[in-house]
Amino acid sequence: MLLKSLVKPKERLVTVQEDVTLEEALKVLEDTGYRCVPILDETGTIFRGNIYKMHIYRHKSRGGDMKLPVTTLLKNATKFITVNAAFFNVFFSIKDLPYIAVLDASNHFYGILTHTRLMDMLSQAWNVNIGSYVLTVVSPGNRGDLAGSAKIITKYTSIVSVISLDAQEGELVHRIMFTLPADVDKNRLDRIVHALERKEFRVPEIEDLHNEI
Repeated sequence: MLLKSLVKPKERLVTVQEDVTLEEALKVLEDTGYRCVPILDETGTIFRGNIYKMHIYRHKSRGGDMKLPVTTLLKNATKFITVNAAFFNVFFSIKDLPYIAVLDASNHFYGILTHTRLMDMLSQAWNVNIGSYVLTVVSPGNRGDLAGSAKIITKYTSIVSVISLDAQEGELVHRIMFTLPADVDKNRLDRIVHALERKEFRVPEIEDLHNEI
């Protein structure tokens, strides 16, 4: 399972139990250098939420009682996914978080999926290490545009990867990003672009991966 392979399991994580104090949690955070860690129940199986260093500092600076339980400043209690979650749910759930908690089929804490790990996976899917150019192809959003533009490109070369971006609000176009394989040179690139534009596909941007790697 793709998602499960990206998750850092709880055995490799720093966590705190729900019965520790804010003072104890802050020491854990300072000693490890993490800005937040998961809070688990006393059995270590149930995810309660996250504790953030900045919230403890703020509480302390305002004269707050550091002997209060860590759950006093608990955050993100409802921010979790399951190991079977669909990719789009994962992507939008983690958007504003450094990581998101992952639960197993029994709703027990399994581990975390970090924002960085997810971005690394997307970067690998982009195939920049084995590509030559990324073409941004703009289409009017008609049925068959993806197949049509891909058919034109494959007359000249194979396609390493494709990402289709929906039109933004108020726009009537779609953007399709094609990564071309490493053996495509400038001459073949120009022929591909010319063929696309001849069929009324615009190519407003070409990223040269030779200069990016």
